[in-house]
Amino acid sequence: MATLLKPLDASWLYVESRTTPMHVAGLNIFSLPDDAPPDFLARLVAQLKDAKSFAPPWNLRLKASLLKSVAPAWEIDDGLDLDYHVRHSALPHPGGERELGVLVSRLHSHELDLNRPLWECHVIEGLENRRFALYIKIHHALIDGVGGIRLTARAFSTSPSQRGITPPWSIGTEMKKRRARRDEAADNTPPPSTLDRLREQLAQQVELVPQVFNALTKIWSGKKPHDALATPFKAPKSVLNDRVDGQRRFATQQYDLARLKAITEKAGVTLNDVVLAICAGALRRFLKELNALPRRSLTAGLPVSVRPKGDLELGTAISFMLADLGTSIADPVKRLHWIHESTLGAKEHLQSLPKSGLNNYTTLFMAPYIMGILTGAAGRIKPMFNLAISNVPGPDQTLYLGGAKLEAMYPVSVLMHGQALNITCLSYAGKLNFGFTGARDALPHMQRLAVYTGEALDELEAAVQKAAGR
Repeated sequence: MATLLKPLDASWLYVESRTTPMHVAGLNIFSLPDDAPPDFLARLVAQLKDAKSFAPPWNLRLKASLLKSVAPAWEIDDGLDLDYHVRHSALPHPGGERELGVLVSRLHSHELDLNRPLWECHVIEGLENRRFALYIKIHHALIDGVGGIRLTARAFSTSPSQRGITPPWSIGTEMKKRRARRDEAADNTPPPSTLDRLREQLAQQVELVPQVFNALTKIWSGKKPHDALATPFKAPKSVLNDRVDGQRRFATQQYDLARLKAITEKAGVTLNDVVLAICAGALRRFLKELNALPRRSLTAGLPVSVRPKGDLELGTAISFMLADLGTSIADPVKRLHWIHESTLGAKEHLQSLPKSGLNNYTTLFMAPYIMGILTGAAGRIKPMFNLAISNVPGPDQTLYLGGAKLEAMYPVSVLMHGQALNITCLSYAGKLNFGFTGARDALPHMQRLAVYTGEALDELEAAVQKAAGR
């Protein structure tokens, strides 16, 4: 039985191309157990390939049909070739962060095979200091970043002594079997109560149209209650907003979460404001060195998860806000408070909508952006925003895989024409991990940008402490 994709999920397939592959990924870094045998990783790969049953979204593929490109649908494929989906790689000596970054950049540049279930898992050995990496990518049409992290993390354990593992693609199969047995026992004709619920849902969506329309009119009109509120297509053109090629660069940084939270308390802002301020400080310096800093401030698109806690449903559960990054402001504390005012206004705008109307709002809000990509205008006209920055909450306790300690979790994201840089942060066990995904040709020195976030953090920390001491 085929399941049609929701419009927002289908849009990730519509914009898929060789130069804009639409998959997201996670890079997980592990340290080997002290008593790990020489064949530890070979055994781990064997366990990952030993799955006999599969659960959505891992066993879903696009149904072949004449309407595939217009109305894509998922179908179950339980004949997965795990030798294809699960791969074992090794880094060249010395196996440092540079070698890992080069490999992940290459892996993330390749499109997924649209004729198979849309995911790959790569076990990467040879990382210095007795470490290895697990890189898993999955198509954005199947899951968003928050959902993907939750799906993958189900395979991890809180105990270092648990050596057996269950691959994430097998977790949930018992629930799937019970649901299948229940469906087989039921009448194929939907009961009236189900039809009534469908009518109620349709009626609710119709009722929400005026609210969604009013919200879109406010944000697109350009009439702002204060100067810091960002609006679509008011961003300046920059080197971040040209056409992109299919090759990617990837870089990482990791910071103590406690440092960032101390800044939030002293400055009276949110953690996300501090993340944006760090990125803004780094971008300001990076672009000034290239003699390419626009006079007007850069703006960021901020994906906002609307996925309830514990929800593992398929598809995308996100909305969007826009934030002014204050890159035209030299003072780091003034820039931080400018960002705070901008995000506060954006949150108030988004929260004015009922939760049941967010999907409609997001689809319509992003429609001009998607149309720009489909028509080839993106990267040639004024950008809707300059870059995407996400801050995703992750597990707060230390996790293990077959006894191997999970040291860091880095998100790897998507790029589109007109958006050559994506910065996504993920919290894990007291750390905040930054993943920088960039277009190779547009950002030849992206590692420098990643390093600058650390220096921007130092500068902001010192400036906030000085201001608080006055």
